[in-house]
Amino acid sequence: MRVLDRSVYRGPHLYSATPMIRFALDLGALDERPTSTLPGFADALLERLPGLELHGCSRGRPGGLVERLREGTWIGHVVEHVALELQTSAGSPVTRGKTRSVKGSPGVYNVLYAYTVEAAGLLAGRQALDLVASLLPQEFAQVEGLDLLTRDGDEDLARLVQRAALGPTTQSIADAARRRGIPVERLDEQSLLRLGWGSRQKLVRASITSETSHLGVLNAGNKDLAKSLLASAGIPVPRGTVVRTADEAVTAAARIRGPVVTKPLDGNHGRGVTLDLIGDEAVRRGFEEAARHSRRVVVEEQFRGRDYRVLVIGGRVVAVAERMPAQVVGDGVSTVQQLVDRLNADPRRGAGHEKVLTRVVIDDHVRDLLAKQGLELVDVPGAGHPVLLRDTANLSTGGEAADRTDQLHPDNRILAERAAKVIGLDIAGLDIVSPDLSEPLSTTGGGIIEVNAAPGFRMHVQPSEGQPRDVAGPVVDLLYPPGSRSLIPVTAVTGTNGKSTTVRMLGHILARAGLTVGMTTTSGIYVDDNLVKAADASGPRSARLVLADPTVDAAVLETARGGILREGLAFPAADVGIVLNISADHLGLKGVETLEELARVKQVVVQHVRRRGTSILNADDPLTLRMARRARGRLAFLTLRPRSEWPPLLEENLRAGGLVAALEDDALVLFDGDERIRLIDAVDIPATLGGVARFNIMNALAAATAAYVQRVGVPTITDALSDFESTFEQNPGRLNLTRSPGFTTILDYAHNPAALRAIGTVVQRLRGRHERTIGVVSIPGDRRDEDIREMGQIAAGLFDELIFRERPDGRGRQAGGVVALLSEGAVDAGMDPSSVRRIVDEGEAVDAALRSAGPRDLVVVMPTDVDGVWRRIQEFRGSFVEDRAKKQGALHA
Repeated sequence: MRVLDRSVYRGPHLYSATPMIRFALDLGALDERPTSTLPGFADALLERLPGLELHGCSRGRPGGLVERLREGTWIGHVVEHVALELQTSAGSPVTRGKTRSVKGSPGVYNVLYAYTVEAAGLLAGRQALDLVASLLPQEFAQVEGLDLLTRDGDEDLARLVQRAALGPTTQSIADAARRRGIPVERLDEQSLLRLGWGSRQKLVRASITSETSHLGVLNAGNKDLAKSLLASAGIPVPRGTVVRTADEAVTAAARIRGPVVTKPLDGNHGRGVTLDLIGDEAVRRGFEEAARHSRRVVVEEQFRGRDYRVLVIGGRVVAVAERMPAQVVGDGVSTVQQLVDRLNADPRRGAGHEKVLTRVVIDDHVRDLLAKQGLELVDVPGAGHPVLLRDTANLSTGGEAADRTDQLHPDNRILAERAAKVIGLDIAGLDIVSPDLSEPLSTTGGGIIEVNAAPGFRMHVQPSEGQPRDVAGPVVDLLYPPGSRSLIPVTAVTGTNGKSTTVRMLGHILARAGLTVGMTTTSGIYVDDNLVKAADASGPRSARLVLADPTVDAAVLETARGGILREGLAFPAADVGIVLNISADHLGLKGVETLEELARVKQVVVQHVRRRGTSILNADDPLTLRMARRARGRLAFLTLRPRSEWPPLLEENLRAGGLVAALEDDALVLFDGDERIRLIDAVDIPATLGGVARFNIMNALAAATAAYVQRVGVPTITDALSDFESTFEQNPGRLNLTRSPGFTTILDYAHNPAALRAIGTVVQRLRGRHERTIGVVSIPGDRRDEDIREMGQIAAGLFDELIFRERPDGRGRQAGGVVALLSEGAVDAGMDPSSVRRIVDEGEAVDAALRSAGPRDLVVVMPTDVDGVWRRIQEFRGSFVEDRAKKQGALHA
């Protein structure tokens, strides 16, 4: 077996809406050996992974996979299920997978399976291949290409999943947000999350949110100040003071009289807290323990009663838990150490916050507490005799919790809600000691001993006893009250040509509507029309950058084929999906061989439009029109044809409540059901060059429709289109026409046959105004030979003189290979070889074209380095003007 390549899909993709890992697996000779022909294989596999017996596979019931193994299935399919089971066994449950043969490649299969932790998913794939190979006959036991998945196949998968897991508080908030359809992204290796997109995003770390008051956190963190604030509001708190030395602690304890508590002034999780201190020596020991965690120590009255945690979110109590300190009960046979070991063996217990309960750690504090009870670890307590292991009831030190929410007295509820407001916290954990919280504190005694910012939710969502409480939901409601939105509108634009121009047109319209727009294009990432990063930014990574920007109100994303194939989409669903056209480009790359296969890739955009969103399709393109069957949301069609020539589907769509945007009597018109909305004359859109550039009329229809369905007013749409010019500043590298003193230049990123034909319509319309046409033409070297020749053939019919050049990187071809094929195509089309020049370097090719241009010539340059070529044109233009001025000056002299 050999792994040929792999992809990690982080969003919807060609195969599913579920994030998945895909790798192409070449089975070689093993393709002739289904599992039914491998004696003992199924039994050995099930012995190693018994959980596979529960996999339903295509049968849809437990045991379905076992049936398939016995009947005979292919090894790629087995590897898929093993990768799923390995992740599930490691604590990352996943179920979705599929394995499909690769068209035109016998014995090669795409193996796909879901993941929740990316690194764990890749490791599971490698370990699945290793495991399956180890059970095969010797001649099939070798697997090549495993490093494409991960280099270290021996890492512990369960430990990797555990390291990547969020804590229970953060995980509960993430789960609650996802249930409401709010996107969640982890921003670090700890617990910082981003909820929502763009200007509507919120940040969360554990139970601290971007809305939590910093002053509130500071108030809660200073235990003495918090107590003072509560006392001033008439809320019962223990008497006490802050000290810096053991002597001061002894003096303070003497003033309080009775048992006291010592604790760090700014501690948490019960660290450094000692209870029930009586006598000077005990107080000194308590002080020393607290001083290990803080330079200042609180000495305060100890309330008698049960230990409760009251959780207040958004000003109201949402849960109450009673916390019980860690303890064991003797059986008359086992030592204390053995009883603790048995307690820690409970599968619900783990290290830190990884599980419902925390293991008890034997330390000096435990030994001292045992000594107070007259015990050591080696002693055997009597049957039924309780042994206290901690005097604090924190879950982080091994304590347990029981839900008491329904027992809270109304007076105590009001008091707790007031306390959170006094401290200034939106999310607060109040530690209350009381004999019984079902009775008012005013009658039972006790009070609030501490107010905690960032309270843990574990005791509420996973109590040891009682009803689990949804405390994360109120946090999400606090961040996003009912009716508010967590998402910014997303428009995804795909197609072979016109994507960048449509993105920029729509971005221009939305900006005119008062929104801060984030855009991705092949020339860069833009926020509020400022270039954030110059790059080919048409993939999911750039889209995620825009969605993460807290200033962005609307995202307009160029969505290219390569990113969809590599990672999938950057979002679960778009509000508007646009497919402009499908033509031959990038064929023969990444397994896409035909136009129909290319259409399937582009179709992913409209397959993942929100139910209340809109899919916009070019009805003049047959492959795009065909996507209507799969597109989601409301359908909108674009056409430049007169209504009498519309395909029947367009009229049907109008009757069904859809949209059609059309060119009617040289005006852009929008049909919304029975309503006809005239937008603007095509000639009044500067980017159409007076209506000559029909492809920009189509792009304008797409942009106008996308703005309309996002509730932008018609006057705003027409106003924005009327001043959208195809200049370098507004739309770099897209039909940038400059009239120099001597000749005219057009800079356009036409890099495939369809784009060249489109720009050719403009050249033909302008030809009558110019003496000669000169073209600087190229095409990326990774295109098929026939596509490169076709580019040359088309160019021959458009230009009087041709200069063919190449990209700097060659895209896998040797220098000179592309220009040779382009020249071959041009000459085959009847062009005089003397009118064809080959200049490999882009800069030299552009300079040659500009120097050869005469008065009233038209020079069309199709660049790779858009910015660099534009600068050359401007510099040449400047030097031309300067030279002419010098000549005129000499004549006058």
